[in-house]
Amino acid sequence: METREPASALEVHQRIVSFLQKPDPVILDIGSYDGTDSSRFLRLCPEAHLYCFEPDPRAIARFKKNMGLYLEKVRLFEIAISDKNGRVDFHPSNGDGEAKDWALSGSIRRPKNHLAEYDWVRFDSPISVETRRLDDWCAEANLSKIDLIWMDVQGAEADVFAGGRQTLNNTRFIYTEYSDKELYEGQLTLQAMLKLLPSFEVVAQYPRAVEGDVLLRNTSL
Repeated sequence: METREPASALEVHQRIVSFLQKPDPVILDIGSYDGTDSSRFLRLCPEAHLYCFEPDPRAIARFKKNMGLYLEKVRLFEIAISDKNGRVDFHPSNGDGEAKDWALSGSIRRPKNHLAEYDWVRFDSPISVETRRLDDWCAEANLSKIDLIWMDVQGAEADVFAGGRQTLNNTRFIYTEYSDKELYEGQLTLQAMLKLLPSFEVVAQYPRAVEGDVLLRNTSL
């Protein structure tokens, strides 16, 4: 396992693509926001199969605007991935002044220590969004093998894992954000996350002050 200094976003994407070792990987971008990460993967792997999930209406609008020509190469699902099929409250983030319309911190989990660690971020009234279990969605999409799950779900990692056990068994790599400070209610620490993923090992960890990112590899595949 490597603990690495914060790298540029493009360097992280390039490194992941080097691990995938195929021209047409299947990638799930869960919490895709404005499509920045998906567009990077498509620039590096033009034949990649990208499936994107985003429940925040503001982020969805930005995704459709920013993806441009790449929009025809991805499939966008305007839902949250969770541990059940149905609907759930989503807590959209916002801010004041220059941070107005800050939509990067919204979650299906209630904010907790986030309110103190990032006191310039506020959360507006919850909105109802559709949710799907990852296993059910993959079965309907007829996807049996996933090369990479790229996750940015703001504290809802446990929900994704609980609804996607079979999918995770057939997933080669997971890249996810984490925090050990319970920024959202019930957010898993990194160690708790790893306990739920016994077949995965840490390839690289990118710690930051309050949170970080980690790349995991499925040792059974």
